[in-house]
This record gives sequence, structure tokens and C-alpha cells, in this order.
Amino acid sequence: MRIKDLLQKYHTQLTGIYPPPEISAIFYRLTEHFWGLKRLNIALHPDMQIPDNQMEKALTKLQQNKPWQYITGKTEFYGLPIVLNQQVLIPRPETEELVDWVLKDLPKNTDSIKIIDIGTGSGAIAISLAKHIPHASVDAIDISAEALKIARKNALLNQVKINFIHTDILQQFDLSDYHIIVSNPPYVRQSEKQQMHPNVVNYEPASALFVADENPLVFYEKIIEWSKNSKQNPFLYFEINEFLKPELEKLLQRKNLPNYTFKKDFFDKWRMLKIHLH
Repeated sequence: MRIKDLLQKYHTQLTGIYPPPEISAIFYRLTEHFWGLKRLNIALHPDMQIPDNQMEKALTKLQQNKPWQYITGKTEFYGLPIVLNQQVLIPRPETEELVDWVLKDLPKNTDSIKIIDIGTGSGAIAISLAKHIPHASVDAIDISAEALKIARKNALLNQVKINFIHTDILQQFDLSDYHIIVSNPPYVRQSEKQQMHPNVVNYEPASALFVADENPLVFYEKIIEWSKNSKQNPFLYFEINEFLKPELEKLLQRKNLPNYTFKKDFFDKWRMLKIHLH
């Protein structure tokens, strides 16, 4: 099939599932993944014939709302390659902003700094920090053994050394030695599920996304609790649910933690929180 006809087919069959610019972007990612074709090649040679079997299979999966990242088994985060499967969340651009905030805040003399990423999933946050702060000691924990297998692959792929720990942060965990504690914990309330896109709800791991409506801040509360006795005056960086900022502020006031900053993401939503414990 001519590549321009295949692109048109993607637009025809995916309209209503994705906006047109996103359909084009997905198409170009898939043609590069399957055939090594850059977007410029396609623009210069629209009549090029390509075998369409893999692209047709991918189209069927996309019509079933399967994210393209799970079709290709890879994505990019903070400029780094990340492999993934349905055992881990697909890293988001707003999480890149959280990493960026941590890196911009760091003093230059970071040789002896100790960092932990809680709920690491694919390892994206921990790997980005380890890559940009090569002398730091970086730990990463997750409750999912399957997620940690993927995270280890990503650490190897990106040539960084990370100590991965299989544990549940809701149980007692010693955070007293860390200078920086970062987490993108589950924070979507079950009641918000019906407003979410099927490609998230049907494919991404629910345990990494959802919390009970009656206790949506459980992960923040536990991480703060395990951090409070630290000798390092740590900084805690969280990704947050934009709708839960008022509840988080009440939690911080209740725990007598005045040194905190909320931050908006690129889309002008409250999506990040920094707390300084001292």
C-alpha cells in the first residue's frame, strides 16, 4: 500500500478516538518503529509502497484504545529511551516537569546526595535523576515485582546504577537517610475513573493509578510520616491530582508543615508539590 493511503486510512478509522494531529503523530511513530522511516522520508516519498500488515494490526489495536507505547513497547522520557509493557504506567510529560523541578533545585555540589523514587514503575524518574546526577546514590522502590523487572531493564539500557527495592510504601519504611524523596504515587480517585480515556482505564495498571475516594491522600500521608524523622532535612517532591490541592494543603497544615510549594504544570494545572522537612 502507498504510505499516503495508509496515513489516510489511519485518519479515517481513528477519528473520534484521537484528534487529527495526534493520529498523524502516532502514525509516524509506528512507521519509524516498524520500518525505520522518518517523517521527512514519508513527506518526500508519499507514493512509497510499504507492507501494511504490521501497520494494519497496530491500527486494529489503536481502534481498541490500546496506547501506541504498548504497541511499540517503548517511549521516551526526559530525552531517554524507556521500554515498557502493561505492567507499568506510560510516563507523562508532567512527570518530566517534576524531574526538571528537582534538577533545577539541586545545588551544584551533589556528590554525596541520596535520592529515592517511590513507586518507580518503569524507573523513568529514578533513571532521569541518576543520569543527570551521576555521583548521587539513587534508590527506587515499587510494590510490583513485574514493574521492577522493567525498571531494571531501563536502568541497564540507560547505563545508570540504581538500587531497586521490592516493598510496599504503605508499610513502615525507613526514609531517614535520604536528601531527596520523589514520588508519583497513585492519586486518581475511583470516582474519577468514568471521566478518563479508555486507553488509560483499560490498559494501564490500576494499582499505579487509583486510590479509594475515602482516603485519596494515603500515599502522601505515609511518605511524609516515614520522612519526618530524617536527619537530612529532606526535600519531598510529589506529582499530585490537580483536584486535590485543597485537601493536600489541609493535610500539610494538620501535620504542621509550613514549608511547602505547589506548582502548576505546562497546562496551568496544579500538578506538583515540594515540601521541605526541617
